[in-house]
Amino acid sequence: MAKVNIMRLLPSVDELFKHEKLAALNESIPAVRIKNSVRDALTALREEYLARKDDPDFIPYDEDEIVEKVLSRILAEHETSLKKVINGTGIVIHTNLGRSLLPEVVRDALLDAAFSYNNLEYDLKSGQRGSRYTHLESTIKELTGAEDVLVVNNNAAAVMLALNTMVQGREAIISRGELVEIGGSFRVPEVLKMSGGFLREVGTTNKTHLYDYEEAICEETGILLKVHTSNYHIIGFTETVDGRDLAELGRKHDIPVVEDLGSGLFVDLSKYGLEYEPTVRDTLAKGVDVVTFSGDKLLGGPQAGIIVGRKKYIQAMKKNQLTRALRVDKMTISALEATLRLYLDEDRAMAAIPTMRMLTLTLEELAHRAEVLYRNLLRKVKTCHLDVVDCQSQVGGGSLPQERLPSRAVTIVPMNMSLNDFERRMRLGKYHVIGKIHKERYELDVRTFLEGDMEKIVDAVKLALKDNGRASAE
Repeated sequence: MAKVNIMRLLPSVDELFKHEKLAALNESIPAVRIKNSVRDALTALREEYLARKDDPDFIPYDEDEIVEKVLSRILAEHETSLKKVINGTGIVIHTNLGRSLLPEVVRDALLDAAFSYNNLEYDLKSGQRGSRYTHLESTIKELTGAEDVLVVNNNAAAVMLALNTMVQGREAIISRGELVEIGGSFRVPEVLKMSGGFLREVGTTNKTHLYDYEEAICEETGILLKVHTSNYHIIGFTETVDGRDLAELGRKHDIPVVEDLGSGLFVDLSKYGLEYEPTVRDTLAKGVDVVTFSGDKLLGGPQAGIIVGRKKYIQAMKKNQLTRALRVDKMTISALEATLRLYLDEDRAMAAIPTMRMLTLTLEELAHRAEVLYRNLLRKVKTCHLDVVDCQSQVGGGSLPQERLPSRAVTIVPMNMSLNDFERRMRLGKYHVIGKIHKERYELDVRTFLEGDMEKIVDAVKLALKDNGRASAE
């Protein structure tokens, strides 16, 4: 077929724009966006036609196929960038996938906060201006035993605010073994530098003693800083100083002790078969003056940085001009309050907070999930090899780095395409299923599935394995 004839088989932009299926989109999508998408789709089709003009097996698309391709492109380009995905990785607190999922009770709280006026900074009792931070104080105090509380937008902000308030122009003494990078190349030394303080390293990477801190104390010392290594472990010939001993040293020299817990936790997970991770209450009970931690990691709430401790230090932070730049909004306060209130009843928290529930699923529950998915796939798809295997989940989110949770996974090996192509189709498909390739199989760990995910996964696998033999116009 001659080149000119191939091009004539494609409709014009105006012809496609007026097609009834595309015209129906005008009510929800701006016309200029539809026209731009039509032009882009036609350009891609022209390039495909030219590339395959000498292929004797090439069959030009008919009108309905062209319209469907253009329609798919328009809908895809008009989607929001932030999309719902299915987590089949087995990583519970997956930083790339939004970290912790919020409990169901948060839904109503967020609706009220978002679509109604509220008393964010209004004291209903006095009828005067109030503070947004009072909404969280009583619950956090009850859960932690702290004298005072301040919540900012993430834990890096919490650490920076604490240091800027308590250290500026002076030294923070810290063990070399605790100079951590907290993710995204944000490092404790740089955070300290930005806060206006100076770093005083003591000890070695693997061993730091109490006398290392004491020998470094001088007139320029602002705080003794301890950073919990929640995202890595040094094993072997090691020694660290316990928070209780550091707090006693601080009191002896009248120097406050600040500890960054990183993840933060209200429940002793060792009761549920996981390794012990210090809780916020336990840390404060050791005499530490100020503790900072995250809201969206092991706590299982929204992104937030929570600062608890002695009132005189927290009050100084509230007066710091940085606090306004780092403050949380009504949505975060609402979601965090609803999450925190669940912790007033530990059994309820373990059942209702998705992060806690996923971390404590039994192997029997996981095996049942995997078997259900395996059997559903076995009935619905034919062009792949399926199996159920043992695997290991991870906590994620820079928490409990050595913890490996026994789990079960369904594996898929497609017959008609490569593993990489199958993984791509699952990831970019209708439900955006995120799995992993492991030991030459596509693997879906069932620990991180939500209710209704398995039905969608079966549909996603069917769509991914379907091959219409046509190149995409995308």
